[in-house]
Amino acid sequence: MEKFCTITSLAAPLDRTNVDTDQIIPKQFLKRIERTGYAEFLFFDWRRTASGDPDPSFALNDPRYKGAQILIAGKNFACGSSREHAAWALGDFGFRVVIAPTFADIFFSNAGKNGIVLVRLSEEHVAQLLSNAKTIPNYTLTVSLEDQTVADDHGFKANFEVDPFRKFCLIQGLDDIGLTLRHESELDAFEIKHDEAQWLKAK
Repeated sequence: MEKFCTITSLAAPLDRTNVDTDQIIPKQFLKRIERTGYAEFLFFDWRRTASGDPDPSFALNDPRYKGAQILIAGKNFACGSSREHAAWALGDFGFRVVIAPTFADIFFSNAGKNGIVLVRLSEEHVAQLLSNAKTIPNYTLTVSLEDQTVADDHGFKANFEVDPFRKFCLIQGLDDIGLTLRHESELDAFEIKHDEAQWLKAK
């Protein structure tokens, strides 16, 4: 998992509440066995018209937000089913941060395990950021996980809370496998001792 400390990036607005995981990554795309390749299916039904063409009214199709690594959304983001594919799709598209007033609990866990920083700010702060992203050309935000701050060049700055353990994992770039491998030598020693015990028992 890629380490996260501080990022400065374009911010893309998704001014919608209750964005559920079936909109983030529709169920028909869950058959893949890889954890990559989901970017083209992110918000699939919203990004395309009925004819399959890109919908110019959808923010992520707007050239102004091309390459944005920060997504700003309304409350209750990623509600619905617990599919981890939602985090995979957002990460594969290039998002490293999602800012919203609230998130679904299971998604909050899935996102952190996949290197995505979720920033909870007040509804007033999020409304301000959404407005800025829509009206200010090349609007960028700086998110510092180390300092737990979100700031722009227009006078906005806010602090956010984060679980200390999740913060440690994100800054160190440790997913569940990485955490386990930190104890690789102890695990190897245990396996050797266990194998020896089994061999002696079998004699």
